[in-house]
Amino acid sequence: MEGKNFQTMKMMYQPPALVQKLFPEFIWHSTTKKILVTFDDGPNPSSTGKILETLKEENIQALFFCVGNNLSRYPQLAKLIVAENHLLGNHTYNHTIVTKLGKDAFAQEIISTNQEVEAVAGSLPKYFRPPRGRFSFHLARALKDYTMKNVMWSLLPYDYKNDLKVVKFAVKNYLTKNAIVVLHDSDKSAPIICDAIKYLADEARSNNFQFGTPEECLS
Repeated sequence: MEGKNFQTMKMMYQPPALVQKLFPEFIWHSTTKKILVTFDDGPNPSSTGKILETLKEENIQALFFCVGNNLSRYPQLAKLIVAENHLLGNHTYNHTIVTKLGKDAFAQEIISTNQEVEAVAGSLPKYFRPPRGRFSFHLARALKDYTMKNVMWSLLPYDYKNDLKVVKFAVKNYLTKNAIVVLHDSDKSAPIICDAIKYLADEARSNNFQFGTPEECLS
């Protein structure tokens, strides 16, 4: 029973191994022995600025999976992300669950967001992450048309629940040296996000883990 409880708990924070095997073309872990930090849902006026300040303090370069509509509304925040040498990824235009979209609607979500990223960063994004982590075999095929890689994660600390104790538990128990960690650039996570990043950095370094750049970790 204890073994089953452990596996159930683990699946809350890490994607099931079976799912990872079914979609081997998706990226689930850093390809190097370095941790990649990622942020979903931004940019956001209540969180982006302080996330960038904390990342600078901790000397971490991150990958921001941005919502196209937010890029359109807050281009200056997006430019700050790029100016701090972080990378922008595609998180759809309207944060729509991609399994609910037809082929044409999905294409529009991708293309519109790519245009917003290019306007800010000067180049098209290389990486995509589906909202709420929901995907299908159709998504795997469709992304090939845009030469983008689908980047998932190996650790979800639930920062958007706004409970630092939950974040600490997840990081303490499930952080690995090649983790892809997903955090959120959003109103929900804003109250604790700086403390979450700092705890992640402290815990990583106490285990002699290193942080990598998106280019290093996704090569």
